[in-house]
Amino acid sequence: MTQHDSDADEDDVPEWVDRVKANVAGEVRRRRKEMGWSAQDLADRCEELGHPVPRNVIANMESGRRASLPLVDVMVLAAALETYPICLIFPVGYVEETQELPFEELVPTWQALRHFTGDEEVLGYDAGLLSEFEQHTSLVQTALAAHQEEGRAWFEARTATNRARKEEAERRHTEYADQAIHAKYNLRHLRRGIREEGANPPDLPLGLEDVDPPESKPNPAPEDRL
Repeated sequence: MTQHDSDADEDDVPEWVDRVKANVAGEVRRRRKEMGWSAQDLADRCEELGHPVPRNVIANMESGRRASLPLVDVMVLAAALETYPICLIFPVGYVEETQELPFEELVPTWQALRHFTGDEEVLGYDAGLLSEFEQHTSLVQTALAAHQEEGRAWFEARTATNRARKEEAERRHTEYADQAIHAKYNLRHLRRGIREEGANPPDLPLGLEDVDPPESKPNPAPEDRL
């Protein structure tokens, strides 16, 4: 990292800002042309999405004449171009190096993207609940897959035409049932931990509603017992 002292020229900062804007502008232009769209086509699509970005604004951005680049514009431009906002900010494969912050050295764009998304750990940084939510997604997928295989094995056991096939299907049924129970147990524990952090866990898909224990019902008032 390139350090700066109190005498550093503040004009260095806009260079980083300009680089970020150039990354976005270049990728918007590349993606727009790839889709065979004019600037007006892109502007029309942004308006359809509910956040107009006029044609002249897009043209000024792509030519480097636009002074600012609001985050909301990046978000709607990405949706209009059927890509992700992160891919506009860090165009991996199209921009070799970029800066993560002012006064810092150039780094590979792939590395900058991974830092931005939290996929690559930075010493001393707080990752929030990213790892917990990633683990939650994995456990949900495991539980749903196990349930599906459990049902398939159950059907095969019921329709088996000989003893060997029936026993094999029953064995797999038990194996997948155990996998589902284990994944759901870990999910319940993980979701409890997320709540203890003062956060809300993701919604559960159909088929896993029983992961969360039912809320204890309050004792009825004396008059309700009559």
